[in-house]
Amino acid sequence: MNCKTAVILAAGAGTRMKSAKPKVLHEIMGRPMVSHVISQVRKSGTEKIIVVVGHGAQEVQEALSGEGVSFAVQEEQLGTGHAVIQALDQIPEEGDVFIVCGDTPLITGETLSKFADHHGKSGAALTVLTAEYDDPTGYGRIIRDADGRLLRIVEQKDADDEEKAVKEVNAGMYCVSAAFLRESLPKLTNDNAQKEYYITDLIAMAAATDKGAAAYCAEDADEIMGVNNRVQLAAAAKIMRKRVNERLMMDGVTIIDPDSTYIDDTVEIGSDTEIGPNTIIKGATKIGSNVSVGAGCQIEDSVIEDGVDILKSVVKESHIGARTHVGPFAYLRPGNEIGEECKVGDFVEFKNSVFGDGSKASHLAYIGDADVGNDCNVGCGVIFANYDGKHKHRTTVGDRVFIGSNSNLVAPVKVNDDAFIAAGTTVTKEVGEGALCVGRVRDYTEEGWVDKKDLKREKLHGSHREKK
Repeated sequence: MNCKTAVILAAGAGTRMKSAKPKVLHEIMGRPMVSHVISQVRKSGTEKIIVVVGHGAQEVQEALSGEGVSFAVQEEQLGTGHAVIQALDQIPEEGDVFIVCGDTPLITGETLSKFADHHGKSGAALTVLTAEYDDPTGYGRIIRDADGRLLRIVEQKDADDEEKAVKEVNAGMYCVSAAFLRESLPKLTNDNAQKEYYITDLIAMAAATDKGAAAYCAEDADEIMGVNNRVQLAAAAKIMRKRVNERLMMDGVTIIDPDSTYIDDTVEIGSDTEIGPNTIIKGATKIGSNVSVGAGCQIEDSVIEDGVDILKSVVKESHIGARTHVGPFAYLRPGNEIGEECKVGDFVEFKNSVFGDGSKASHLAYIGDADVGNDCNVGCGVIFANYDGKHKHRTTVGDRVFIGSNSNLVAPVKVNDDAFIAAGTTVTKEVGEGALCVGRVRDYTEEGWVDKKDLKREKLHGSHREKK
């Protein structure tokens, strides 16, 4: 069984974050924490997701505009029960509904699915997700009767000493009958220390019905961890990184030092790939099999094909073909299509360029806004001069072209197949197929110049010693 509808509570200000940014938009592994909640709710089989926004409502709505969710606005933050009321007109008449907190990014779709199954089997009007903590401070306590049946939840601020000693806590997540929700929400009162309308009060209402209330205890207490400050944000991120790294390792990826490796949960990596220490891999990156990503690399929103070797380099929004070598200290800015069996060597920078199969730029070159063919050689110190001070232009280089060291290709310009650019040449006009292009100042030699310089040095050194 699964709940077809979910309400995610994301209206709180999050004052303990001490931030102008709405709490649920603080990021974990490159994504707002509420986005993690949305994706896991969707993995559980939920089809309709309603996000209740309040503090920073417009900012939250804009950030989630591509998530396929609808919104309800809580103008005044008068409690969790009041928040759900704002979504009531979007909740179906029948079926079951998840109510989930937007600041619990560690919840998993698997747990939510088990939670929904338990609710369905229990036949209860409402089921609450719980967990057990050695130190439950800050959480609402689960109060049961002598037979273990769920009676109510008591918030920390309203609990007496006996209730505070209870280790089982409320995760703030519920699976509830839509019909019961519609019937009971208008009956909530704010008779409590905070003068708020608590959704937890629905527990006692459900317990008083024929169907009663139930509870499902999560197997992993970390999943219900709420994030209320930056210390907890960092702790949640650490747990999530560990999960991602362990999943990848179980799938056949070697991560040499998991504690120093940061991989987003959106990243895909093939088997027999090795990831070195102090590496960051982000976004929609896809890495193939038998890839070596050395220490200190940063890869973002890129596709890395099988057998690629990357050393101490930065790769952003680029596609690297199979068996290509990159680095050390290469910088691939966005928009590159690097072919198979290429070499992008040390201190080589690419931007918005195509580099054909088998081509090489071994060191100290800039290739920007260029289309380079197959089996080309780009020498040391070569610059593709793509910017005229006002506009950027492209350079086209054919197949099997040799570009000698310290050459400049001033765009827009074309170099045809099998051309040879001599070292030190500045190319401003099209170079024909198989042609040699040489653009240098003619050599000038002055005989005896070294001897003259040596004599001058001796005099200078002598006068320097005399002054001492």
